[in-house]
Amino acid sequence: MIKKYAAVFLLITAWTRLSAGDDFCGLRNTAFQSGELIEYTIFYNVIGIYVNAGSASFKTAVEKLGSKTVYHVTGDGASNSKYDWIFKVRDKYESFFDTSNLQPLKFIRNVNEGGYKKYENVSFNQQTNTAITQDGVFKVPNCVQDVLSSIYYARNIDFNKYKENDKIPFNMFLDNEVFNLYIRYLGKETIKTRFGKFRAIKFKPLLVKGTIFEGGEKMTVWVTDDANHIPVRIESPITVGSIKVDMRDVSNLRYPLSSKL
Repeated sequence: MIKKYAAVFLLITAWTRLSAGDDFCGLRNTAFQSGELIEYTIFYNVIGIYVNAGSASFKTAVEKLGSKTVYHVTGDGASNSKYDWIFKVRDKYESFFDTSNLQPLKFIRNVNEGGYKKYENVSFNQQTNTAITQDGVFKVPNCVQDVLSSIYYARNIDFNKYKENDKIPFNMFLDNEVFNLYIRYLGKETIKTRFGKFRAIKFKPLLVKGTIFEGGEKMTVWVTDDANHIPVRIESPITVGSIKVDMRDVSNLRYPLSSKL
């Protein structure tokens, strides 16, 4: 069961060939602030019973990266300690992105999943549209995002100007490759979570096919229908069973959590 958790952390950070749309170029941050902390519980379901499989947290700070003022977002994921003897997961993702345009400058991925370890360090050059990794220099499109910066950029999208089933395209760089993805807006609804009941914005991100996720529009995400746009629930089938991610705590929001009922 816990092996299925190994890629679940990417479920939170995962957000047709398309080019990045206007909503992924040129937005300024109005949704989050330095000091914000969001914590999640990850549940795994295989026979109709949800088991607490792990946790994840995301924190935001403002720092200097060279001469640039950046948002530094850190995402940590871990399997439930009582299952570590079966399959231990300790994942850490970091993104440093420009406070002026929310474009990534540096991305670090350091994962340890059941003994499988991978370290990735990416530097983005916005002037030359390149990504520099341990494996070389890669050409990337304008306004490309990494897996963490894309989440925080998407929180600033004005969903009110979209109709149900509209697609919002974006490009993401991961594992030395550019993925052309999109978010499909599905409207608004009220959702009940373990943290409470919320007015929420609902959408489906296009997933890249992998060993756990089937690809396509299988994942569903709900974010708060207020100025914060915090993900409060994520659901997705996986190769065996399904998973559910619920926000369990939040602090230092930029705005009141007015969507909570």
